[in-house]
Amino acid sequence: MYFLLLFFGFLAGITTVLFGFGGGFVVVPVLYSVLLATHGGSAVGDAAMHVAVATSTCVMIFGAGLATMRHHKAGTVPWDQVRPLLGYIAVGAIPGAAAALALSGDWVRWAFIFYLGLTILDSILRPGFTQETAARIRPWGRWMTAAAGTAIGAIAAFLGVGGSVMTVPLMRRRGASMTAATAAANPLSLPMAVVGSATYALLAWNDAPLGAWHAGYIDLRACAVLAVGSWLGIRATSRWIGRIPDTIHAKAYITLLCVVLLVMLVA
Repeated sequence: MYFLLLFFGFLAGITTVLFGFGGGFVVVPVLYSVLLATHGGSAVGDAAMHVAVATSTCVMIFGAGLATMRHHKAGTVPWDQVRPLLGYIAVGAIPGAAAALALSGDWVRWAFIFYLGLTILDSILRPGFTQETAARIRPWGRWMTAAAGTAIGAIAAFLGVGGSVMTVPLMRRRGASMTAATAAANPLSLPMAVVGSATYALLAWNDAPLGAWHAGYIDLRACAVLAVGSWLGIRATSRWIGRIPDTIHAKAYITLLCVVLLVMLVA
């Protein structure tokens, strides 16, 4: 089990540094499937989706943090666009994580699938995502910043997927290159990951305990293995930051979303 998680943690690291996923789109379906296969019929198996989402959120603290440092070193993070959103994302993460805990795992799973499908269709059908971008990123208005940041934090914490699923399409349509959009997704995932992880840990204490090595719904051993794998993946692929042609980068992003959607549908 742990060698499998190490491998997929490695893949999560690649998607984090190159696509801003934060690891969630890889970790959630894989960990959900592994927990069902290894803990079926137990308390952990019954809470498999909650554990997968909570653990994925915690892994993002490490993956998104490391990827942010790599992108900052490469000078690709548009900090003037990122900083105004950080506080609102942290605020939105609290109700997002709380809502996920209040619903059954099946509801969270189907919400994950629905939102993923919606994002794919929006990226394909609405003009702008796969096209070459403007020279300058158009700034956000104050109210748009507040609304977008809060929504990003809530949805990302609810699904355990990081901010990429919202921030990359939004920034792409405001003129950002794929390199800048995916670079921004990593620091924007950090406040959600920290606040969301704390919420998943604290609000789950009153529920039935899942056994040793769990902090609320967070599987600490799986989190540690996935974090190590993510670190290895980030180290291995950081050299490609800013080197992927923009149109290919955008199409690869959509393709990866389609793969994750397929995995969740058959899981």
